[in-house]
Amino acid sequence: MSKKLISVFTAFMFMLILCSFVTPYSFNEKIQGNKTERKIVYNKKKHSITLTWSAFGSSGNYVITRGGSRLATDFVQVGSTSKLTFTDNKPNADKYENYYKVTRNDVTIVISLENQIFGDNMYFYDRKYEKAETARNEINSQFSTIGLGGANGEWTTKRQAYYFKANVKGQTYDVGGSGSASSAEANSIELGFYSHIGGLGKVPSDVKLGSIFTRPHLSGGANATCTFWRSVENVEVMRDFSWTVSQSTSARRLLIDSTSKYISDIGNTNFWGSGGFIADTHYTTSRPNWAGQQQWYTRNTIFPAGSGAMGGSYNMVWQGCVNPPQADEKNSPVSTTPIVREKPFLFIDKDGEYKVFVPAWQKDRVGVSWTATDMGKGKIQDLITDWYVAKEGVTDVEINNALKEGKNIFFTPGHYSLNAPIQVNRKDAILLGAGIASVTLEPTEKNTWGCIYADDKDGIIIAGLLMDSFNSTTYQVRIGNEDSKADHSADPILLTDITCRVGGVQSKNIQIQVAMQINSNNVVGDHFWLWRADHGSQKGGDLRWVRDRCKNGLIVTGNDVTLYGLFVEHFQEYEVLWLGERGRTYFFQNEPPYDAPNQAAWSSQGGKVDGYAAFKVANTVKEHHTIGMGSYAVFTGTDGNVNKKNGFEVPNTPNVKLEKMCITRFAGPGNIQNVINGTGGSTATGAKRVAVYNNDSGTQPFDEEFTLPNKESYPSYVSMEK
Repeated sequence: MSKKLISVFTAFMFMLILCSFVTPYSFNEKIQGNKTERKIVYNKKKHSITLTWSAFGSSGNYVITRGGSRLATDFVQVGSTSKLTFTDNKPNADKYENYYKVTRNDVTIVISLENQIFGDNMYFYDRKYEKAETARNEINSQFSTIGLGGANGEWTTKRQAYYFKANVKGQTYDVGGSGSASSAEANSIELGFYSHIGGLGKVPSDVKLGSIFTRPHLSGGANATCTFWRSVENVEVMRDFSWTVSQSTSARRLLIDSTSKYISDIGNTNFWGSGGFIADTHYTTSRPNWAGQQQWYTRNTIFPAGSGAMGGSYNMVWQGCVNPPQADEKNSPVSTTPIVREKPFLFIDKDGEYKVFVPAWQKDRVGVSWTATDMGKGKIQDLITDWYVAKEGVTDVEINNALKEGKNIFFTPGHYSLNAPIQVNRKDAILLGAGIASVTLEPTEKNTWGCIYADDKDGIIIAGLLMDSFNSTTYQVRIGNEDSKADHSADPILLTDITCRVGGVQSKNIQIQVAMQINSNNVVGDHFWLWRADHGSQKGGDLRWVRDRCKNGLIVTGNDVTLYGLFVEHFQEYEVLWLGERGRTYFFQNEPPYDAPNQAAWSSQGGKVDGYAAFKVANTVKEHHTIGMGSYAVFTGTDGNVNKKNGFEVPNTPNVKLEKMCITRFAGPGNIQNVINGTGGSTATGAKRVAVYNNDSGTQPFDEEFTLPNKESYPSYVSMEK
């Protein structure tokens, strides 16, 4: 239910809905803080809907009206009763197109099947029953009224997703307008923190929106470096797509008819951002320009033909794209994507039921996974029969029991507080989050082991989740046991749109050993942001160094792990530590920790080397390949004498190859003194680049032993099923 409805109909509003697909059944739920109960029963055989509710209001009959959607232009009266139940024997043909308002005196409650299934944080729009401006006006009113646009929105625990049903009879959701999406005349949808837009059609053109804009809140709108945590997928943008964002922002499966001169069309030439990720997208008429973005990773996207520059400052990787920019020192076109599986998504099938499409694995792909009429290769799963729909307030016990029963988990937008990790212990299990759903380890301190543990099983998918830590843990995410050896090459494990966040919110000291550890072989990662917060709601500087502790962002011990779009920042030792063989990373972005208090507190290899490399391939590794790497010095919370010797460190081995590396300094007195292995130059004299390092003449790092988490670091009941 929208904030607008809550304000109109008072805080007594609540929802409880029951959905039945074969035989009638009922479901009861008590809304927290309210003893009133209600039911809705759908009888498929009779095609009738029965509502039941507890008494409210002071006197008179209850008046029942029905609309085809939550914000339908017209609600018609279908009954009036003094009883606490009502049966609608002639509902609209589609059971999901029946939203009921039950009113007595000045109190109204709203009941629908969709709200019961998905909860209060998913908002559905249906152009069949609503005006074109309805969705845009509601989304933008939330943007301004609950702080999703400004700094106060950055740390909220509110989560929301806006889902659009397919257009009918040539209609669109475009309210009309002109100019770039950042202008008032464009009448854009503005998307704020922890928000998601999703189309419920099979292909992007099924849902046509006007323009979409993300508004930075720093430096008068010219600085998007903190425009985080939002996503959009499976829609067509008809007029302008101005995606002004930085990390942990995902744009997928889009058809973009027009775009501004700049993808980040706001401010002026002083604009800058620290993005970003876009994939599986088709630009039909104009080539976008990333303008002042420091870096960007673009995968399997089609651009119109052209040779003009497309912006960016340091590290731009274009993988499996059609008509990408020409290669130069900052642009790295990669001809194909060697192995990829697109992120699953929610849609409404031709039978009117909610389904989840799980795309198939593809090899050596160029361009998008879909066509104008075909959603692509993959499997369709029925949401009600194959999935457990989790809503804010469920427990780890309920989620883990559903997984054991063979269900996949759809996390509606919310902030999920757990006392034990989610345990993914069967093959092909899927965790899919909507609206930047977050899994956190509060409110108790019983869970000291992690947010998600996945066993060493084929085909697991974890997608669209933010892992938070309000308590000390060993991991946030662990993929595979420490002794994982299985070959998953026929059905790899997929991790997509994953954020791990350490610090930023909690006031007490926490200590985490590693945000994510990948022990399994044949894992594909498609867009990570692993972030030890450099700012937050608590004071920073030296205080942050001891309050928000985390050694490593990512440790990879598995073999044949492939990562696309890897963002890792501010961890206190090696930010990426790679121990597995035949690893591949396409695009890497990093800033070292701002807040190391002095050099003695931040030295590696037994104190012999200043700082820790951002990306460390262990000397034991024989084969590794990475392309498109940036590490940017921002040493501010220090004594003024903290440096890092190497941006990247690798063994001098014939089959270990790093390409297109860049280092520079953004702020602070400290420097990265070399690009890689003592070569390439220092940021003291500007940006430095190394095109290729492959068994080169640089100084190989000292041999060292690495302290990794082990099975003794978590209790026996967390061990996965064998």
